[in-house]
Amino acid sequence: MSISTMPDPDRAQDSFPVQATHPAPSRWQLFGYCVARVIWRFLGIALIVLLAVSLATIVIWIGLVLTNISLLLLRKYAAVERRISGRILGTDIPDPHSARRKRGLAGLGERLTDPATWREMIWLLEVTTVGLALNLAAFFGYIVLPVGYWISPLLLRMDAAINRTLLEPKEAELRERISTLEGSRARSVDHSAAELRRIERDLHDGAQARLVAAGMDIGLAESLLDADPAKARELMAQARGTTRDALADLRSLVRGIHPPVLADRGLLGGIESLAIASPVSVSLDGALPGRPPAPVEAAFYFGIAEAMTNATKHSGAQTISIWLEHSDGVLHVQVVDDGVGGAVVAPGGGLAGIASRLEAFDGTLAVVSPHGGPTVVTMAARCELTPAEGVAR
Repeated sequence: MSISTMPDPDRAQDSFPVQATHPAPSRWQLFGYCVARVIWRFLGIALIVLLAVSLATIVIWIGLVLTNISLLLLRKYAAVERRISGRILGTDIPDPHSARRKRGLAGLGERLTDPATWREMIWLLEVTTVGLALNLAAFFGYIVLPVGYWISPLLLRMDAAINRTLLEPKEAELRERISTLEGSRARSVDHSAAELRRIERDLHDGAQARLVAAGMDIGLAESLLDADPAKARELMAQARGTTRDALADLRSLVRGIHPPVLADRGLLGGIESLAIASPVSVSLDGALPGRPPAPVEAAFYFGIAEAMTNATKHSGAQTISIWLEHSDGVLHVQVVDDGVGGAVVAPGGGLAGIASRLEAFDGTLAVVSPHGGPTVVTMAARCELTPAEGVAR
């Protein structure tokens, strides 16, 4: 098993982060933003040219590749502007993009149909014309005119306000997001109730029944201790074996709730333990600078375990590749196998259960599995990491 860092240029944004306030920048900090944005806006002109060429040639394969690259660059370009404009205004500007369910060219159609993408194209025209003019005026105001010390910050905040208007999520997108969250909350409640019933059933039919049997054997052994010591010893040995089985049932039940390996070694350690136990070759690429919240960590662990089990038992895979990364407040995991494909998220199936787990954390699960393979299982959820020693790889 190999472990390395592999960045992904096409990360998903799966929910709108909670807006946070920041200290208002000083006038000279604003001057630094102004200089950086003037340079950045000229790069936007080059991006416009690339977008025009790629959209004009989209009917041929090279145009598809160029369009995919240019849209990814546009998204990154807009993300940088959101951060800078948010710093100038003293508040975060949420990312309006819906969750990306496919990577690379497979997700090109979804990016083209995302309303936020087209708003960013319109914004790019504004930001390289009116926005550039405002920043140049602010720059020369700082340099040439003493009055620019007071006027230039106003121009920069005006430009940032225009950016926020064009780049932040719209009311319809927020309503759709709220509706999705309400649905995921309801499914999470149902899933939690089903989990409690499963735990109760497993305890009743497993460990509890074994412990009752062990108690009966011990009682019989006590009554036969003087009359038939050999039979009493046999019953005590049988009770000891029953208690071992009950302990194994309890350990299995605990692993189903929150595997101990996660508490000891974190998500990467849990994935490594799954890879070691796997009968097929597993490669792991990625790094985590800290620990996700325990419920999120468990959801991803069980999701990866389910994807690996399906690849091993049903698809006849010979190799499995796992990639993970935490960036922009989102944890991304992708499991790829070279099996025969044909995997689906069927109601009541294991993958559907994992999807329900992730939805409880505003996460997503997507499966791309054409017949003949490969199968790609992608999971993403927004979460913050807690720094922890010995976790990063």
